[in-house]
Amino acid sequence: MATMTVSLPDPMKDWIEAQIKQGGYASASDYVRDLVRRDRARREQEFTLEELRQKLATSRESGVSDRTVDDIFAEAREIAKAHGLMHE
Repeated sequence: MATMTVSLPDPMKDWIEAQIKQGGYASASDYVRDLVRRDRARREQEFTLEELRQKLATSRESGVSDRTVDDIFAEAREIAKAHGLMHE
């Protein structure tokens, strides 16, 4: 595992130490790793929302579809599964 040195203002350092004392985290490193994981997950969801926006724009431009609602939902489920947002 790599080591990284980070400088923080005192209020942020105090906040992290308080989270550790409350028992939510074992160490400052544990807290930072959790922040990174959450940020990555949030950014992946944003990407998914952008994909949905693009599909919506494309659908509006294409007019009325001959696909059934069930077909459309099946495709949406496959996209969600591909992004780990839904389990089989």
